[in-house]
Amino acid sequence: MDISVKVLQEAISIRQQIDNLQRRLSSLLRGAPQSPSAPQRPSAPQRPTAPTASGRYFSPATRAKLAAAARARWARRRGTAGAAPAKKKGQLTPAGRRKLSQLMKARWAARRKTGGKQKASSRKKGALTPAGRRRLSELMKARWAARRKAGSK
Repeated sequence: MDISVKVLQEAISIRQQIDNLQRRLSSLLRGAPQSPSAPQRPSAPQRPTAPTASGRYFSPATRAKLAAAARARWARRRGTAGAAPAKKKGQLTPAGRRKLSQLMKARWAARRKTGGKQKASSRKKGALTPAGRRRLSELMKARWAARRKAGSK
């Protein structure tokens, strides 16, 4: 097969046109601005940048625009928050501390007036008193007697 120089040049020209059209089509589908349709060497294909979370590739120009927009957002946010100093959360103000102190002093005075703190009983919670144990024993004996009586009939 004999290929002349003229045919090879025409093939290269067609290939460059196809590459330009593919770039224009992909930029239209992505919504990115079109790059000028200057012919490029066929041996140097464009490398896409890293994919985003959705799997799309952004051109360096688009990534620069996104970064500039993010920096502007951050600057706006910092600009409004910088006017007033940040307030610590969960801290009592001096006025709140005074009010709380007065309320606690009034509560302690009322408790002292009524006779002080109630003494906690020394027994464990849930433990039976001797009277409660006696009553429970009588109830169980009556229940068992009723069962024996019903079983003997």
